[in-house]
Amino acid sequence: MSEPSPEVYEQGKGMDAHNSAMREIRARKDASYDPREPTRVWLDEDNTPDGFVDSLTIILNTGGCRWARAGGCTMCGYVAESVEGGSVTHEELMAQLDTCLAHEEENADDSADLVKIYTSGSFLDEREVPAETRRAVAETFADRDRIVVESLPDFVDREKVAEFTEQGLATDVAVGLETATDRVRRDCVNKYFEFADFEAAAAEAAAAGGGVKAYLLLKPPFLSEGEAVADMKRSVRRCADVDGCHTVSMNPCNVQRHTMVEDLFHDGGYRPPWLWSVAEVLEATADADAIVVSDPVGHGSDRGPHNCGECDERVQNAIKDFDRRQDPSVFSQVSCECERTYEAVLARERGYNLPLAR
Repeated sequence: MSEPSPEVYEQGKGMDAHNSAMREIRARKDASYDPREPTRVWLDEDNTPDGFVDSLTIILNTGGCRWARAGGCTMCGYVAESVEGGSVTHEELMAQLDTCLAHEEENADDSADLVKIYTSGSFLDEREVPAETRRAVAETFADRDRIVVESLPDFVDREKVAEFTEQGLATDVAVGLETATDRVRRDCVNKYFEFADFEAAAAEAAAAGGGVKAYLLLKPPFLSEGEAVADMKRSVRRCADVDGCHTVSMNPCNVQRHTMVEDLFHDGGYRPPWLWSVAEVLEATADADAIVVSDPVGHGSDRGPHNCGECDERVQNAIKDFDRRQDPSVFSQVSCECERTYEAVLARERGYNLPLAR
């Protein structure tokens, strides 16, 4: 096995082959972004420990994920939408926040109870979001009920989380764990930390009166459909058993630009997961001691989770119904002839013949 080198790793983390490939792929990016404009903002609804509530989701445009600049995750294209130069000032980030609040005011009758703030990296990484900005965000949303902030486990500590809980906010840290299986996270996702680090982050959040949401990835590259489903079933249950982890959000992999997954997809070596796989995992883990949800992005498209095309919308609606009611019986109400193909894929697809069906 090759040894780490300073040119490829950050603090000795990662895998040099993946990082080298990912840096070459990301270099194809040719777009530029305004540091005063957020990446995205939208209004939605979310299932929380307090029930189903209106939510405001904000993706701040920062200098990008620290790990992605070293190479990063095989499936993540968000760094390609980051501002060039590696940093965005406090003033620029607050201008982005003002834009998001204006969007909410224009499109909602009332302020959302839940605010979710992402950066396509780590909100709690002070190289990405200054401490001054973090504290200003906590003050800005002190009148809301709950806030979710995204971070890799490295940057989660009780003092940072306390800045939100001391405002009276129910506070959750969303961690892109991807899988509870360390080897899959390392070799398929190219993410450097271990499950034990997620457990430690949950303990830090809990010490400040906060919680964690685990974000899992259904079907990273190099896993067969059956392997991916089995990994998710195990991962959901392991996450639900972690103290302080009250929600598990399973994200079916989609094909994002400037990623290793996209290269594999174009070369015929990757198919996004079947929507039947999403249903299978949710149904099998409905009794886990956590809220388990999924929001398949790009469902029904070639680059997103899909079935045959005829049943995609019906299965997607069943998934959304499950998210709200946590009732696995919703999946018994949808069927399609393509289930036979899906079952054959589960039984016969192996790592050496991926994908067995498109």
